[in-house]
Amino acid sequence: MASGMTKTQLVRHLAEKNEMNNKAAAAFLEHLSDVAIKETKKNGVFVVPGLGRLVKAHRKARMGRNPQTGEPIQIKAKTVVKFRVAKATKEAIAPKK
Repeated sequence: MASGMTKTQLVRHLAEKNEMNNKAAAAFLEHLSDVAIKETKKNGVFVVPGLGRLVKAHRKARMGRNPQTGEPIQIKAKTVVKFRVAKATKEAIAPKK
């Protein structure tokens, strides 16, 4: 399994690219995540320009199956968070053939 960039690596990379110290880069990431959570909770959507958007969605109640026994079970309705990737980002990562 391939491993991605850790938070520490991301902080160092941001600090180097923007000529700031690691503490400021880490504070920026923390603030960005706090704003994303608050805005998504409040408005139902948070856009990260050039990357995508966090969207709060309601998932309806439905019937499912217990994978061990195969018996039907009722799955309750709930609110979930989805991330929708921006078209430009999707094409940059996985271009159409």
